[in-house]
Amino acid sequence: MGHVWRCAHLLLYCCLLLSTVGVQGSGYLKYKDPKQPLNTRIDDLLSRMSLAEKIGQMSQIERSVATPDVIKNDYIGSVLSGGGSVPAPQATVQEWASMVTEMQKAALSTPLGIPIMYGIDAVHGHGNVYKATIFPHNIGLGATRDPELAKRIGSAVALEVRATGIPYIFAPCVAVCRDPRWGRCYESFSEDPKVVQMMTQIIPGFQGEAPPSSRGRPYVAGTRNVAACAKHYVGDGGTNKGINENNTIIDFSGLLHIHMPPYYNAVINSVSTIMVSYTSWNGVKMHANHFLVTDFLKNKLKFRGFVISDWQGLDRITSPEGSDYHLSIKLGVLAGIDMVMIPFNYTGFIGNLTSLVHDNTIPMSRIDDAVRRILRVKFTMGLFENPFPDPSLAGELGKQEHRDLAREAVRKSLVLLKNGKYGEKPLLPLPKKCGKILVAGSHADNLGNQCGGWTITWQGLQGNNLTAGTTILEGIKSTVDGSAQVVYSEEPSPDFVHKGGFNYAIVVVGEPPYAETQGDNLNLTIPAPGPSVIETVCSNVKCIVVLISGRPLVVEPYINKIDAFVAAWLPGTEGKGVADVLFGDYGFTGKLSRTWFKSVDQLPMNVGDPHYDPLFPFGFGLETHPSN
Repeated sequence: MGHVWRCAHLLLYCCLLLSTVGVQGSGYLKYKDPKQPLNTRIDDLLSRMSLAEKIGQMSQIERSVATPDVIKNDYIGSVLSGGGSVPAPQATVQEWASMVTEMQKAALSTPLGIPIMYGIDAVHGHGNVYKATIFPHNIGLGATRDPELAKRIGSAVALEVRATGIPYIFAPCVAVCRDPRWGRCYESFSEDPKVVQMMTQIIPGFQGEAPPSSRGRPYVAGTRNVAACAKHYVGDGGTNKGINENNTIIDFSGLLHIHMPPYYNAVINSVSTIMVSYTSWNGVKMHANHFLVTDFLKNKLKFRGFVISDWQGLDRITSPEGSDYHLSIKLGVLAGIDMVMIPFNYTGFIGNLTSLVHDNTIPMSRIDDAVRRILRVKFTMGLFENPFPDPSLAGELGKQEHRDLAREAVRKSLVLLKNGKYGEKPLLPLPKKCGKILVAGSHADNLGNQCGGWTITWQGLQGNNLTAGTTILEGIKSTVDGSAQVVYSEEPSPDFVHKGGFNYAIVVVGEPPYAETQGDNLNLTIPAPGPSVIETVCSNVKCIVVLISGRPLVVEPYINKIDAFVAAWLPGTEGKGVADVLFGDYGFTGKLSRTWFKSVDQLPMNVGDPHYDPLFPFGFGLETHPSN
């Protein structure tokens, strides 16, 4: 069947290519010839493009407004899915691929036949897509200190994304989160730029390993890989009090020392695109910062891919947002932004940008630089030769090898912060053969909670009906010996615990899912009823507390009552990885990628600061050996 689909797509593409040749009035087009050198193809295509076609390439619009007519008539260059934007609820691989195909047909039917580049957030797996493998969020991957693991995850995610016909992702986030009050801290590998730099190995996982001749320039190995996007340039993780989209107050030396280093690695690793941050640097909006976007990133770092705005990033240059769109477009494009994630008001964007070029406010040289960069990425990733989804990849979504890899990542991301009360022997690993185990807490049997934000929807969902996966409770039940009795009670009473005859208890509590500003939090306490469940259970039986959260939370009030304490971050769909380590099939190896504070009054507090006085220091993590 896949062979038939490919033949049909090839036939369609040949027909469209022939019709394009007819319109151009010449039999041979250099830009259509993959044997031509890259710059020859870019120059040839650019020389044929009208201003409308160039501005179309700079326009990225949302799937919901990207009708075939809009793509065709406005020469749209790129389409995206926002968080939770899907062709249908629980859409299949085939429904995703069909949607991309219809859009691509429209793009290829234009006179020049420039394919669209469809983009999507895939920040911990192909999160928008039903039954995709959901990997641990970056904070957990940072705790593994395993760049090779990150690279393998990148390769798996690329295949799952390509299974749906999509060739471009808005990942990785290479933020250096300096304050856990920030709602995106879980998207950051670490507070330490060296750890974030190390984990940029996920980029050659996504894109494929660039040969020496291509290093430092955009590179995508082929149709089993995707174009990546390092984000959010620059200083997104350093805002005052961790407030999302706010102001990063730091001198240039500090910016270079803390927030810039991951971009050096991203560029060296041939990242195709870089997304600009909503934040400001010392009061200047990054989306309007010519010095950092053009002078530094493009000219000094020699970044040759394209720079993309964030969602309505230009609108947010002004306050209030969108109050002077004409000015916003002028400032953003002159700053050096090449592709604009509009994503809805494309007529306003195209009309305003056209007038800004006509009145010479924005020179044609700036438009040509933007389009040249976009075409470079499209040619390099093979989009002209392979514009359509490959149906032979349909089986890659959520496949067992990827779930096994995610489970491995969960095991390696867990950080053991306490193992036995003072003077007592270690509690972990737990015996699989024992009489009666209590499992308690709001996060023990809740797939949505353990996946966090950017899962099926932008903000994430609670419960077990969102996608396919294994909860921590299911993992425990499938790991213990058949003779052991596992009793689950989300919020047990003191009497129930006291009289239950339990050998020990596993309490799984934490944060609900959130994303971006909705996750900003100035108090960082464990949400209710988590603290009361810890108190009730741990006062009556030996207990292991597993915390599911996107950052360290206030645990000092409870730490002495707890026998063993595990930071499990946001592990994703493969909850068995938690049980694998609790019961000793594997040892604990994870190390904190962030400082664990005692009190929010200490924040921001990062490794290397004077007066560094954490509850658990950066890099801390107890180790255990496998039971066998």
